[in-house]
Amino acid sequence: MTFPAPARPVRARGVRRWAGAAALVVASSLALAGCSDDPTPVSDDTGTATEDPQPDPSGSESPASSESPASSESPSEPAPSEPAASGTAVPVYFAGDGPGGRTVLYREFQRVDGDPLTETARLVAGGQPVDPDYRTLWPGVEIASVQATDGLLLVEIPGDGFTDRPDGMSRRDARLAVQQLVRSLQGVQQERVPVQVQREGGVPLFGLPTDAPYEAAGALRTLNHVNITSPAEGDNVTGDTITVTGVANSFEASGPCRLLQDGTEVALEPYQTEGWMADRLFPFEVELPLSGVTGQAVVQCETDDPSGGAEGHGPAVDTRTITVQ
Repeated sequence: MTFPAPARPVRARGVRRWAGAAALVVASSLALAGCSDDPTPVSDDTGTATEDPQPDPSGSESPASSESPASSESPSEPAPSEPAASGTAVPVYFAGDGPGGRTVLYREFQRVDGDPLTETARLVAGGQPVDPDYRTLWPGVEIASVQATDGLLLVEIPGDGFTDRPDGMSRRDARLAVQQLVRSLQGVQQERVPVQVQREGGVPLFGLPTDAPYEAAGALRTLNHVNITSPAEGDNVTGDTITVTGVANSFEASGPCRLLQDGTEVALEPYQTEGWMADRLFPFEVELPLSGVTGQAVVQCETDDPSGGAEGHGPAVDTRTITVQ
């Protein structure tokens, strides 16, 4: 996901302006805290979740999401389907750069063989994202198993390595790494179930306690505020248009999706979500024209930047590189 300088806002099909007067930014505070996950596509959190990814001392189970398992932050948007592919499609949360260079979480789907919970945890702890702009904050940790039992997701991590934070890992990144695991496993389970890390002797992980389960923390503090679900990175596409789906929380529930080729904008359409005044991301869908476009191109969706770059860190951005045939 390359982040070319956003083009000047353009009016498109009567959708509200994107640049303009000063605006209220819903929770643009990407200070860490957490993230709540949803069992599908990108990220569209529904629950209020804690401000910081702290363990839940009560050990109580958080209420399951009422939305369908295929959503982004909250289950409502179906996971990408590949009828010919084998294995199970699972949501995996990876880290990436957000506005101002702050680290935030993005979701992408991968396919796994074997137990979906365990294999998803292993992707978080040492796997590779498909999108080269994403990364894991985990330094490569062995995951023995993940079990769903007694209202908890139990993650067994053998050995006592990484009791403290590795060199270069901040406390915020340590908390965000735990949120990678929490959100990904809750997405697979399709429930807001607390995640308990099990280590022999109850030793810490990355300097964080493991004696109580972790809940998903606040979505707007942990997730990038826009996340593309489809197309996937590296997709080959044909036809006159491409359908772009994702989740976002943007000022006045709208923002731009662009098609770029060689850094030049060749198409632009606005997306519209069902809301924005909540601690979650909302699904969107928009059609981008492909007329006259062949070869490699970049789909880029952004949140609205009401100040036009005059205030704040600018829009949240997510991209997918595709090949138009």
